[in-house]
Amino acid sequence: MNYDTLTLETENGVAVLTLNRPDKMNALTTQMRAEIGHAVKAAAGQARVLVMTGAGRAFCTGQDLGDRASGANVDLERTLRDEYVPMLNTIYDSPIPTIAAVNGPAAGAGANLALAADVVIATESAYFLQAFTRIGLIPDAGGTWFMPRQMGLAKAMGAALFADKISAKQADEWGMIWEHVADDAFDARWKSRARHLAEGPTGAYQAVKTAIRGSFDAKLDDQLALEAKLQGACGKSRDFQEGVVAFMEKRPARFEGR
Repeated sequence: MNYDTLTLETENGVAVLTLNRPDKMNALTTQMRAEIGHAVKAAAGQARVLVMTGAGRAFCTGQDLGDRASGANVDLERTLRDEYVPMLNTIYDSPIPTIAAVNGPAAGAGANLALAADVVIATESAYFLQAFTRIGLIPDAGGTWFMPRQMGLAKAMGAALFADKISAKQADEWGMIWEHVADDAFDARWKSRARHLAEGPTGAYQAVKTAIRGSFDAKLDDQLALEAKLQGACGKSRDFQEGVVAFMEKRPARFEGR
């Protein structure tokens, strides 16, 4: 499929989805949200890891208020329910690992689009901004769910209320993202991390996502039972057999994935 607001390229098991409205700092429109959802689903069928990044100097600056379908007079509840929810669920529920390679500012819904990924790697000059209260709104696009889980209640509340910029370094130190990387090393780093996941046991990665996410609402006994169930399934996989043989033979494992 051809996309108007993004590009999707796949090579060696790595799908790279690039938000491609650099003149608008990759701000989100109705069309863009639909295309992101479609591209994420397509990537899951043709790759072993998905990377989301932005063209130009920004990752994504949130909702494009100049878009007639997203402007000040739009029904925000409907927009969130009908456009954001499907897009975010598609990213969050992707059966393959997802990486947000945050190459620049990630603001508003753009910040929370990044947080929907399994792993966030940001360039040192990037920042995250929950800008919503600046225009009389609350964090949306999953922000009120992602932030307290990834950075704690106190930091999440401050980020939402004050709407201050959070540098990539701060985000890293607060546990909001996986890591921040010097600008000149950023591309090489996220590409290396993506290759690592593309060469790994995709089925086990999917089970990891299920187990860790399920832990927030589970009692210990329930979580132990879930671990046992998922581990049992992993233990019957070809990837586990290959991992053991490779370990015994002192060589890198050659995983088949799903």
